[in-house]
Amino acid sequence: MIEIKGLTKRFDKVVAVSNLNLSVRDGTVLGLVGSNGSGKSTLLRMLAGVFRGEEGAILLDGQELFDNPVAKGECFFIPDFPFFYNNSTIENTATLYRELYPHWSDEAYMRYCSVFPINTKNRIINMSKGMQRQAALILALSTCPRYIFLDEIFDGLDPVVRHLLKRILIEHVAEHQMTVIIASHNLRELEDLCDRICLMHRGSILMERDIDSLRLEFRKVQVAFREVPNVPNLFEGINAVSIWRNGNVFNVTIRGTEEEFMPKLNALQPAYISAMPLTLEEIFISEMGAAGYDTNSIV
Repeated sequence: MIEIKGLTKRFDKVVAVSNLNLSVRDGTVLGLVGSNGSGKSTLLRMLAGVFRGEEGAILLDGQELFDNPVAKGECFFIPDFPFFYNNSTIENTATLYRELYPHWSDEAYMRYCSVFPINTKNRIINMSKGMQRQAALILALSTCPRYIFLDEIFDGLDPVVRHLLKRILIEHVAEHQMTVIIASHNLRELEDLCDRICLMHRGSILMERDIDSLRLEFRKVQVAFREVPNVPNLFEGINAVSIWRNGNVFNVTIRGTEEEFMPKLNALQPAYISAMPLTLEEIFISEMGAAGYDTNSIV
């Protein structure tokens, strides 16, 4: 289990992570989403032991993670831009990792070399972005980590490899209770894979929820009137996150169940009303707008 307690990280005067608290149970697939500069990548680097916070702590199974070789041997981190030496190949890097990681599996290594369409003898720096990520994944999964941290891992992967990666991660979680934390702007990919979502903004957590319950909590509702009621605060008493009007038609994002808000909307006697669940991307935009992020200015 990962426990993050009061974690703060600064770079000069910039606070990248601010008094962050988070617990991640074993066998969880957690998606980190948020605005640019929200602290996602910094948090992953701290989880990997690359950075140390000025305040707070990260505990892995109750032990401090930073400067703890035993705990780090249980983890693997693939950054947004994986680093390899000029002469690195998958084969010679595997020889190094075989000595560094206590759970290295030659059986897993042979399996992933056969599954991912990549030449293990070629220099990795000469490969495309997507192929470099595949090389990093082969090596990472062969260490059989209990905790794997992935930063924008889907970037550069073709649809077939993305599907393959998601299947492999789900298998590892189901069979070995591996914990996966993924930072990504590709919310559609996370929606298919993650159990929970953590929304970050300005170094803090705005929301951390189970995806299924999150889908049930929000609805996008279209309400059309023959004549708009001449009343102030038309949607008063309804927990509206956002309201957009086009003539007599209102598009309203509502936090709550249909049992809660439908009677109040029907009392307005609309000509037409329709409610649908939000996608993860729509929830992200709504929550960021509520946090003061100017989504309307983005074209």
